[in-house]
Amino acid sequence: MKRTRLAVMAAVIAATAAAAPAATAVDRHRPAARRPNVIVILADDLGYGDTAVYGSKIVKTPNIDALAADGVRFTDAYVTHPVCAPSRAGLLTGRYQTRFGWEFNPVGRDRQGGVSLHEAFIGQIMKTAGYHTGMIGKWHLGEAPGYQPVDRGFDEFFGTLQGATAYITDPQPGDDSYDPPGAAASYRATAEDPLPPDATVAQRMAYVRAHAPIRRGREVAKVPGYVTEAFTAEAVRFIGANRTRPFFLYLAYNAPHTPLQATRKYLDRYPDVSDRGKRVYAAMVSALDDGVGEVRAKLKAEGLEKDTLIVFLSDNGCAGYVQGACSNAPLSGFKGTHLEGGVRVPFIAAWPGRIPAGRVDDRMVSSLDIVPTAAALVGAKLPHGSDGVNLMPYLAGGDGRTPNPTLYWRAGNTFAIRDAGWKLWLADKADPDGKPGPEAAITPNGTPLTPSPFGQHAMLYDLSSDLGETRNRAGDQPGVVAALKAKLKAWNKGNVPAQWTSMRQSTRRQDGQLLKLYD
Repeated sequence: MKRTRLAVMAAVIAATAAAAPAATAVDRHRPAARRPNVIVILADDLGYGDTAVYGSKIVKTPNIDALAADGVRFTDAYVTHPVCAPSRAGLLTGRYQTRFGWEFNPVGRDRQGGVSLHEAFIGQIMKTAGYHTGMIGKWHLGEAPGYQPVDRGFDEFFGTLQGATAYITDPQPGDDSYDPPGAAASYRATAEDPLPPDATVAQRMAYVRAHAPIRRGREVAKVPGYVTEAFTAEAVRFIGANRTRPFFLYLAYNAPHTPLQATRKYLDRYPDVSDRGKRVYAAMVSALDDGVGEVRAKLKAEGLEKDTLIVFLSDNGCAGYVQGACSNAPLSGFKGTHLEGGVRVPFIAAWPGRIPAGRVDDRMVSSLDIVPTAAALVGAKLPHGSDGVNLMPYLAGGDGRTPNPTLYWRAGNTFAIRDAGWKLWLADKADPDGKPGPEAAITPNGTPLTPSPFGQHAMLYDLSSDLGETRNRAGDQPGVVAALKAKLKAWNKGNVPAQWTSMRQSTRRQDGQLLKLYD
């Protein structure tokens, strides 16, 4: 009988424990060589151009900039989906989420399940090597018992199970909660927020707080103050508490995802930013940046800086529904689309003494690479079927090849592929008499996803000369289109149907066509 991936991981954990030699009295008093710690810091909906080191002229990010100066900053780094939950599923398993059906953001009753229990998470993998594991921040990969972080390999959890939560529980004078009209519509479209369109910001925040509480383990925790700061404080505590043993920490901030909320401390850093949305968003990123700085300062204080790999990235591009508060410049598109602004993200890796400092790398890497990199560092065995690659040979500068020559995406009937400099995006054509914008209804579970009666539109871009994806080359490069379609077809044979058919649908005009998109 074929064992599940999770059962295999359990067997490996048991075998590892059984094979471990008993420590002698001499062993117990001999200083052990430190094994590397691994910290993954994930931002939520952070724009490609919303840190100073990636080109922002508004947002001040001295700590993220310093991380890049001390390591490698990738320009062509990608995630596996342009929205939160599927992207996180790919990151934490090292496998395209379409391999196991976690294809869309969960909504309504879909949230009660979670990522297939046949899949091994990075926490489970790291534990096979004797690591203590922690998860802080936003989960969004299953709310029911059996699917929560403490069930998926994380010894400690402090955060929210849901996709978004309020940042401020006790507003003070000078704080600001900015609720862009587009954000409210987005929540309603995903059944995350059933409040009427004219609900006040206070009503909306009260609803979010009640339905997305912060938890410690399985229990609801009271978190005074600003949530981003609470997550940072917990990360600092975790590092201190585990300074004598190897650890893995997944620090998944929910900033700067909506609701856009910031305290006066951070807002005061941007007195000259007149646009309210931009100011609140920039303040949220500043709080995130402070967190990166505090984590690094704690590592240095504990003497762990040279024993710790830090990877920093975002789960997808920033959202267009925040009405211009964020920026994916110089990329086109936003969260929810397979344009570069939806799936190309900031990605920095730093490890003093092991990764050369100050390098900018334009080779393609993926969030899929984090699991195999961490596993290789600690000597853990990867489950069969990993889609990523171990980045350490590339990070250390010894391997000049491209880590991922080809990357793939699927969301319903939407497909995309990047192969070297070429990018192909295939999307359903919408009713040409329709109008762009979000559709009100969620596709009910059990409803077959059928191809559009209007056919598909192929968009081919040469990213080496057209980073903004402005010139569709499909008409004059039919051979390239055919070759990329063939690669997509072959890759898709390894995927499975989505776990559910509930999905947010939207229509947008691109390349002169009205397209129907699914996320």
